[in-house]
Amino acid sequence: MAASIAVALLTAILTPLIVYWLTTRTRKPLPAKLPPGSLGLPVIGQSLGLLRAMRSNTGERWVRDWVDRYGPVSKLSLFGAPTVFVTGPAANKLVFGSDALAPKQPRCLPLILGRRNILELVGDDYRRVRGAMMQFLKPDMLRRYVGTIDAEVTRHLDAQWAGRGAVTVLPLMKLLTFDIIATLLFGLERGAVREGLAVAFADMLEGMWSVPLDLPFTAFRKSLRASARARRVLEATLREKRARLERGESSPADDLVSCLASLRAEGSGKQLLTDEEIVDNAMVVLVAGHDTSSVLMTFMIRHLAGDPATLAAMVQEHEEIAKNKADGEALTWEDLHSMRFTWRVALETLRMIPPIFGSFRRALEDIEFDGYVIPKGWQVFWASSVTHMDPGVFKDPEKFDPSRFECQAPPYSFVAFGGGQRLCAGIEFARVETLVTMYHLVRRFRWRLCCKENTFVRDPMPSPLHGLPIELEHIGMAPPCKTDC
Repeated sequence: MAASIAVALLTAILTPLIVYWLTTRTRKPLPAKLPPGSLGLPVIGQSLGLLRAMRSNTGERWVRDWVDRYGPVSKLSLFGAPTVFVTGPAANKLVFGSDALAPKQPRCLPLILGRRNILELVGDDYRRVRGAMMQFLKPDMLRRYVGTIDAEVTRHLDAQWAGRGAVTVLPLMKLLTFDIIATLLFGLERGAVREGLAVAFADMLEGMWSVPLDLPFTAFRKSLRASARARRVLEATLREKRARLERGESSPADDLVSCLASLRAEGSGKQLLTDEEIVDNAMVVLVAGHDTSSVLMTFMIRHLAGDPATLAAMVQEHEEIAKNKADGEALTWEDLHSMRFTWRVALETLRMIPPIFGSFRRALEDIEFDGYVIPKGWQVFWASSVTHMDPGVFKDPEKFDPSRFECQAPPYSFVAFGGGQRLCAGIEFARVETLVTMYHLVRRFRWRLCCKENTFVRDPMPSPLHGLPIELEHIGMAPPCKTDC
């Protein structure tokens, strides 16, 4: 057994080296206008340096140092492939708006989430799937569900925060976002099915960013098996939703799965999305909606613990809304539009600590950009923090200043939600759940960070030390207990 595992590991290591050596012997000459930089050692390149930096929370510094050395367009080698690293608003426009670039996710992601997910699609397929998802995620639809999200947030705070002297924020925020997705997007009632999906999802996340080595006892194998369990739940949910639609027992507006199952292509009347596409993109929604929103709200809580002026302004904004509402009355869509300052705080948090560090694209053809050529087949890598922390784009970028979002940021300068045709379909959904959650949190609690060391790491999402334990003060109640790290 041990010998077979060793042989498999050796094969996994040597195969890329052999392939690289063979392909470099026959590769056509590279263009003369390649960007400056260095490809480093074969296969290894700069991968280990970047991974070490991300795990030690110096990833942003690593990419800024690289840009300082080689400029806003440079070449390097990441994860076994020659890569062009691009930064700045013009580069972001290229990344998010060019049909000459295709998405290129880590190999493990399509194997776990499914090959027909929106992160993998290009051209007409991408526009078709995104358009279908927007039928449910557009503002006109989401305004109907503010009360549902309000009820989920209130239930969560009553069950997980009220009466506690201390809590750990990140896992609770992940629990909350999962519950909102399960209720609103999947239409799953609380019970065994929903609990089974939660367990499968948690196991799946452990191997999402692992080496795609399908061997016993690896994180990737565990994630694949968990993905299969999650898919079975979603496939059964899809069958049930479709049957209820056909019997007239439900509406396409009930949840995202029902909406996608009901859509038909114009002219032919055929199902707009295949069952595989519906399930694959439900998996993406589960991962993206769970991680990004929970990280955003966690870091908002982290920042507000040390910024009483910003917290006071948020409280004042929310109290103005609350004074016109009866006790226990749910928030409305109009209430959310009054939370302008709170959303600016959220945007500034995303600017300084974007959940997504960066991602890759693949050049489908030779591309000329900024005087250089990006060869066909090469990776294109972008990192949002370089633009977000550029003093030429955002004045005093190290300063937390929500007022910078009183006016719309220049095009393609703020890219926490992507941009152009690749703008996140769930941006409005994230706004609603963030505003509703922060409204209830700041009106019910005050908090203090337990850990003296206020740091975070990326793996690959930013995660604060120990999940951000905080002491809670319940407004109008007894003081919190004393804890420390």
